[in-house]
Amino acid sequence: MDEREFSRLADQEMARIEAALDACGGDFDVDLQPGGVIEVEFDDGSKIVINRHTAAREIWLAARSGGYHFAPRNGHWVSARDGTELYAVLAQAIGEQSGSPVNLAGG
Repeated sequence: MDEREFSRLADQEMARIEAALDACGGDFDVDLQPGGVIEVEFDDGSKIVINRHTAAREIWLAARSGGYHFAPRNGHWVSARDGTELYAVLAQAIGEQSGSPVNLAGG
């Protein structure tokens, strides 16, 4: 996949992530940062950061529980490490950091 195709797919997915976060009703703030970075901030000051990494052709997620890398595979963004899907990992990380489970539609 070339850089232009990756950028198109990543931009679409970042918009879906933002919409899913806004729609889930979780107790956190979503801030868009320059360069297409999404920061999810919780009451305790902790954050989850989601960004695209063009050189690796991945979307990266950094949470208290660790760092995760997701690549596009068959219409989904999945972890090369264990095959988990981006929205499942994001929902779990949000639940751990907020103390309340969330359901992220969009994945």
